[in-house]
Amino acid sequence: MKTTDQDAILETRGVTKRFGQFTANEGISVVFPRGQLTAIIGPNGAGKSTFFNMVSGAFAPTEGAIWFDGREITGLAQHRFAHLGIAKSFQVTNLFPDLSVLENVRVAVQALESGFDFWRPRASRRDWIDKAERLLARVGLQDKRAFRAARLSHGEQRALEMAVALAADPKLLLLDEPTAGMSPEETRTIMDLILALAQERTVALVEHKMKLIMGVSDRIVVLHQGRLLAQGSPDDIRANEEVRRVYLGKGAH
Repeated sequence: MKTTDQDAILETRGVTKRFGQFTANEGISVVFPRGQLTAIIGPNGAGKSTFFNMVSGAFAPTEGAIWFDGREITGLAQHRFAHLGIAKSFQVTNLFPDLSVLENVRVAVQALESGFDFWRPRASRRDWIDKAERLLARVGLQDKRAFRAARLSHGEQRALEMAVALAADPKLLLLDEPTAGMSPEETRTIMDLILALAQERTVALVEHKMKLIMGVSDRIVVLHQGRLLAQGSPDDIRANEEVRRVYLGKGAH
């Protein structure tokens, strides 16, 4: 079924990104349907990371436009993306390793709600801690709230990073390679968490594990050599001969 503009929480219209003479992305128009889980895939060098950086506000497109929730956000500062309701979890874990699990999330809550206004009443700090506790429960880390973040396993650190991202109460959660470097058991755990979060908000992710993506995504965007190759349901992507040729191979059968 075709996705209309009214269905889209995020849309890119002909976005291009150049670095000097190198064109990393060219003319990409993609719709991210509201309330769905969309995966961005493609072989190495396909331009996934650059595209993801544009839709998260880290890079401004050289050309084209980005629309979020009915308004154009092209070129806005990255912190404005967060305030509008877009949160990103990075491929490289981005935590305070020497702070406790709880403090990592509490700091994120405080930064978003007060801008580090340390003169706020203590009651506000209790609110921040309560919210951090709820977020840790949401990602299954409430029993490790007192652990230093550095003590967590890789999978637990990714779950903690998701809790940090959720501190902003985002409408759209962007996840960059959320299962990278994980064991099969950790992968299953984190994907169960992502699927649960996708019941509450729109999720978009970059991921390389194809069998995983085909089984969990509502929609898939395929990039190749910096351009959009295809977008559609997993069945659409499986049936696309060009996608099979350049990326999926025999494993897509």
